[in-house]
Amino acid sequence: MLMQRLLYAMLLLAPLSLSAEVLELRYQDFTIWLNTDKRSAINFHYHLDRDVGNVKRDSRFYLDPELDRSYQQTEIASGGHSEFGRPLTITYNKNSNLDHFDRGHLVPFNHMDHSLISSHQTNYMTNVLPQAANMNQGAWRRTEEITECYRDYSSLDVIGGAIWGKQSEYLEIHSIYTPIAFWKVIIRQDDAIAWIIPNKNEAVGVSDLDKYLISIDTLEKRAGVVVPVDPKWKRDIADASSWDTAHCDKHSPKDWRS
Repeated sequence: MLMQRLLYAMLLLAPLSLSAEVLELRYQDFTIWLNTDKRSAINFHYHLDRDVGNVKRDSRFYLDPELDRSYQQTEIASGGHSEFGRPLTITYNKNSNLDHFDRGHLVPFNHMDHSLISSHQTNYMTNVLPQAANMNQGAWRRTEEITECYRDYSSLDVIGGAIWGKQSEYLEIHSIYTPIAFWKVIIRQDDAIAWIIPNKNEAVGVSDLDKYLISIDTLEKRAGVVVPVDPKWKRDIADASSWDTAHCDKHSPKDWRS
């Protein structure tokens, strides 16, 4: 079973093993692997069935009240550090030399809007990293739209993470480095698709997503992870046309549970 393989193999997403430097944060409906030295999520995973939720969007962000503050991003505001339970004022683009980062969700609020608890947890800063505004609102958002479409046709597992490098910018006020890229794999019952998207503002719009399609084999080498899918889906780059969303708003999806 796919989920059995995932539960076993997701351990491989963390570097070598879960240790004092990498924490597995199991929220209600998704999991984050957090590097405590980086104060940043390195990988994430969640499972989706048909969309049945409509929790109102919350635009506020919070510290994880169950996690030691020393492992979380920092901020310096006029009132000092935010207290647990109170909304944060972290705004990356006001503190970056490049002035272009959004508070980018790894697991999007909308994919957890079946639950007040789960959707609230997506706004924990453990699930948020600096994402270039055009990437966050363009190619990355497009991967979320594809997920939203195909969850109504098949159960899905979504795995992803961030990649750092020499070009990473240190945001001193938040005590974190900006990733140079983000990766994502969407797995459905009959296929899997993967991307590595550069964390920049050029050529990362909605229409640019297909430029960043990549084979899962190559993604594993670049991201240093093992993705738990059938080996036959790892060798070749996925056919983007088989993940087209043009039909999603035009036809009622078949009942894949039947």
